[in-house]
Amino acid sequence: MNKTLDNTSSWNEAAKTGAYLGGISVGCLALKELAAASGSTFLVQAAAIILWAVQFFGCILVLKNGMLSFRDRYEGVKMADTFRMGRRSALLSGLVVASAQALFIMKAPAADITALADQIAQAVPGGIDREDVDRVMDKLPVITFITQWIYCFLYGTVLSSLLSRYIFLQKLFGGNFPPRDMNTPDQQ
Repeated sequence: MNKTLDNTSSWNEAAKTGAYLGGISVGCLALKELAAASGSTFLVQAAAIILWAVQFFGCILVLKNGMLSFRDRYEGVKMADTFRMGRRSALLSGLVVASAQALFIMKAPAADITALADQIAQAVPGGIDREDVDRVMDKLPVITFITQWIYCFLYGTVLSSLLSRYIFLQKLFGGNFPPRDMNTPDQQ
């Protein structure tokens, strides 16, 4: 029997789905960090490509399954409700991913941060003052947190918009929603 949809239920479902999404992304991030620690250029590049694909497609599948489960679990769920739940999931998973990314940067060895600052200073055409780069590097965890959270939220919002339409187009065009009983006469 389906439950009645309310705002709390929507947030609870979004939190569960967001935790799964964030878990996939943080797991892939941690594996990339382990590959980077190996020092092998080939391993780092191979891991980056493979883990990007796992993260990209895994997040799509997790969000789709979370939205389908949400639609099937509650009565009266509309397209806007699934979109809202997906957007909330993106907001919450973005918080998890952005926190992990900022934590990895804060725990990075000082030598790695110095090497990154040197690369940035050399990459800017016309040169840049090293003190300016160091000031930015001091704020790097905060900058990373904010930009990663915004990125995850925007990506999840676009994906939720597409998936919410897909889920309800299945219903409109007679996809697998609602499930049909094998004994009904209309399947002849």
